[in-house]
Amino acid sequence: KAHQLSQKALMLEMKSLQDEPVEGFKITLVDESDMYNWEVAIFGPPNTHYEGGYFKARIKFPVDYPYSPPAFRFLTKMWHPNIYENGDVCISILHPPVDDPQSGELPSERWNPTQNVRTILLSVISLLNEPNTFSPANVDASVMYRRWRESKGKDREYIEIIRKQVMATKADAERDGVKVPITLDEYCVRTQVPPTDDGSNLLYDDYYDDEELDEDDDDDDEDCCYDEDDSGTEDS
Repeated sequence: KAHQLSQKALMLEMKSLQDEPVEGFKITLVDESDMYNWEVAIFGPPNTHYEGGYFKARIKFPVDYPYSPPAFRFLTKMWHPNIYENGDVCISILHPPVDDPQSGELPSERWNPTQNVRTILLSVISLLNEPNTFSPANVDASVMYRRWRESKGKDREYIEIIRKQVMATKADAERDGVKVPITLDEYCVRTQVPPTDDGSNLLYDDYYDDEELDEDDDDDDEDCCYDEDDSGTEDS
């Protein structure tokens, strides 16, 4: 029963994301026969340090979705205060809704069944641009990010690593035949899905060619102890 419910929920979400894609994201199934594993391509938003980047990630859903949160893991190497070395994203929206005073998170900041893939993607993208250094997943990246922020950009070590990682993704994009949007116009383009007789196809690639896939999604992670009001700029 749970299996049927979660499968139906995921099919509806996939359809919704095809009809109204999240800017900066491209979503496909890892395997057409498995609704529980999604592949995500995220395009770095223009006018940020991630501009021109092509970042790949996986979302793995539990059988009792949407009552339990999925796991979000980057496959692309990411240097970020809220991303573990293995690529797992540490974001409160993906934490189960238990009351854990030790975590510094309010239950309201954690997963609940009204959340969905769209809200996760938006959280991940906002987290990329505004790390939370309160309870970092990568302590070294957090220290480096704070040094950059407190020096008002004079200490460039953090930014240089990000730019190197962005450059390294260009080979992946070429190999996958993906055109990464660089301008705001390309990034924000809204592509209408053409009408199709066959409603069973759930993959973006059936609807778009790479030229039109300029809507990548940015991972929007809120970090471990990320709270909506906290943009991660606190001086703690």
